[in-house]
Amino acid sequence: MKIYLFRHGETDWNKARRLQGQSDIPLNAFGRELAVKTAEALQHVSFDAAFSSPLCRATETARILLGTRSIPLITDCRLMEINFGDCEGWGFDEAKKDPAHPLYCFFRQPQAYIPPAGAETFQDAHNRSKAFFTEKILPLEEQCKNVLIVAHGAFNRCVLNALAEISLEDFWNIELPNCAASILSLENGNISILEKSKVYYGSPVNGSP
Repeated sequence: MKIYLFRHGETDWNKARRLQGQSDIPLNAFGRELAVKTAEALQHVSFDAAFSSPLCRATETARILLGTRSIPLITDCRLMEINFGDCEGWGFDEAKKDPAHPLYCFFRQPQAYIPPAGAETFQDAHNRSKAFFTEKILPLEEQCKNVLIVAHGAFNRCVLNALAEISLEDFWNIELPNCAASILSLENGNISILEKSKVYYGSPVNGSP
C-alpha cells in the first residue's frame, strides 16, 4: 500500500513566514493553484481512503487533490500541526535571530526546545502521529492500494524523521515545500519512505522555515 503524505498548499502566513500552528489559516490563491496543479498530476492515482487535519488549509487542499473521486474525506485532530500556544502568528525570522526568543531553540536547537505556555513538544506531535498511523492506517493494508493524508510541515517531519531515524537535533534537515508529497510504503505492517518532498508543480515554495 502506498501512502501519499502531503503538506497543505500555501497560506498568507506561509508567505509572510509566520508560525501557524493550530491557528485556522486558509489557503491563499497561490496555495489553491498549487493544489490544482498537483491534483492534475495525480489524476491517475486511485485513492481508496483519504484523511486530513481538520484545519481548513489542509481540508481544502485535500478536497482539491481528491477532485471528483467518490470517497469520503475523514478529518482527524491528531493530524493537526504542532501547537505553539501564545506564540502562534509570530515571525520565523525574528525567532531564529534572537537566542532569548522563546522559539529560538525550536528552529536552531530542536533538541533543547522547551515549549512556551500552552504549546506542544516535538514528542507530543510524534505521539499523536504514531497513534493515528497505528489506529487508522495500519489496518488498511489489506483493503487499500493508495491512501491520501494531508497535514502540516512540522507534523509531517515528525512522521518522516521517525521513519528515517533522523535525530531531533536534525529535525529541519528535510525540505518540505507547500503541497509536497512524501510517498510511503506499507508492507507487512512496516512503513518505509519511498520518496521525500515530491512536488508536482514548478519550483518548490516554502521548503524550510
